[in-house]
Amino acid sequence: MSSLGFSVGTCSPPIEQRKCRVLLSNSLSKGEAINLRSKQKVSDPELSLVQSASCGRRETIIGFGFCIGFVDNVSALAETSSAHYVGRLENGKVFDSSYNRGKPLTFRIGVGEVIKGWDQGILGSDGIPPMLTGGKRTLKIPPELAYGDRGAGCKGGSCLIPPASVLLFDIEFIGKA
Repeated sequence: MSSLGFSVGTCSPPIEQRKCRVLLSNSLSKGEAINLRSKQKVSDPELSLVQSASCGRRETIIGFGFCIGFVDNVSALAETSSAHYVGRLENGKVFDSSYNRGKPLTFRIGVGEVIKGWDQGILGSDGIPPMLTGGKRTLKIPPELAYGDRGAGCKGGSCLIPPASVLLFDIEFIGKA
């Protein structure tokens, strides 16, 4: 079974007017996959690139882009962190948004308080850099790293997130809570 993955692109908004270089890997292109293995034994979900963030300017960069030249805070395993997000299905239907509630999600990272795709997308893995405080990413998470065959928010035969759904999350990582 072929799994879709999620995108990576980490940029910290510049604190001052700084130029920031963007590295693009020549070996990666839109839709190509980087292995990011789930701890489940079901299959090997993969991480693929669908979009990356821009560095300080509003440019669309396709590929594996991230800022270099300065380092911002990175959250550690089990650290309480917070993030704003918009979650949607592949058809574009929004199923949840912390912005609509006016409050970011607070969780301990890497300990199973959020779906596995979030933990892997924020902590980084297999050549994917961790998200920096203030960074933004769009995650495209396969069912194996989300809610799997059970779905979520199911009542009376219908589910807010149907079983076996690929989920898209636009995440703004706030960092330590």
